[in-house]
Amino acid sequence: MKKSFLVTGIFIVILLVSSKFLKASDGPDNFLGCWALTLPNNVPGWIEVKQEDGYLACDMLWGWASVFPLDNAFMDGHNLVLTRINEVIRKRNAIGEVVLAHKLTSWMVLTVDGDQLTGTMYTPEYDGMGVREEPISGNRIPPLPEAPDLGSLQYGETISLFNGKDLSGWVMVNPRSKNGFFVKDGVLINDPVQEEGKPHVSYGNLKTEQEFEDFNLTLDVNVPEHGNSGVYLRGIYEIQVFDSYGLPQNAHHMGALYSRIIPAVNAEKPAGVWQTLDITLCDRHLTVILNDITIIDNQPIKGITGGALTSNEFAPGPIYLQGDHDKVMYRNIQLRPILK
Repeated sequence: MKKSFLVTGIFIVILLVSSKFLKASDGPDNFLGCWALTLPNNVPGWIEVKQEDGYLACDMLWGWASVFPLDNAFMDGHNLVLTRINEVIRKRNAIGEVVLAHKLTSWMVLTVDGDQLTGTMYTPEYDGMGVREEPISGNRIPPLPEAPDLGSLQYGETISLFNGKDLSGWVMVNPRSKNGFFVKDGVLINDPVQEEGKPHVSYGNLKTEQEFEDFNLTLDVNVPEHGNSGVYLRGIYEIQVFDSYGLPQNAHHMGALYSRIIPAVNAEKPAGVWQTLDITLCDRHLTVILNDITIIDNQPIKGITGGALTSNEFAPGPIYLQGDHDKVMYRNIQLRPILK
């Protein structure tokens, strides 16, 4: 559905003349907190609405990639309006440098009813001729509980997720995607080869057929030079797998909860060396031990990460391995469910 370009332009101008975080004109209290979103095309998302020194601000996960601050958050009567400004690349030169780009503003208008959000996302067409209007919805995420006492946890029988022989117990997240995973010499390998001069191949992610609640997961991983992949817990929280040896601590480096929790210390090994991950997920708190060093110590998880299969943090889900990035190898994948 499209509005006229004139109406769209006027609305965007109104948004852009506002300051970074406009002062609320109506009470925002009902919007404050974290929300699990369902974005257009059923893409999972997340937002946190905050009030800082009397002003509104909002962090968002727009389906994929990282959590980032939105450009504007303000009240319009009883509605919450959120805007995001993207750079649209129009033209590159022969060596790939951007020579023409402009800004494109998308926005959402949200209403709240108790623990439910509803609203509309407005996205201008790239050619400037109209705007898409798509429904979005959300559920309030309950406050985080206190950190669990990890020493008192009880575990069930250890489940071996990889038999070292074949892909039994694993399926593609999207059956239509190309599978780059195979088993060789007892190792689970993902090798998403792209052939030079040929069209880009869309490789898929691999997930367990079984679904789990809270658990302890251990595995060995080998990341080649410049390698980039990820292990998803319950299909919603990505533990980054990345060749970040020798780099400063970052929420996008090895063992991090992607874009959310920065490892407390660097514990990576060089590329091409087997490394161990010991991960405990319990009551929306995360502990990661990389190469026998605790890098995330029972830290709270505010919400899903990019690439999540759902925005529901309270349903069982699979372990899934990212397959659409770079080559990576796994072995000794074992899981112990936490008994409650």
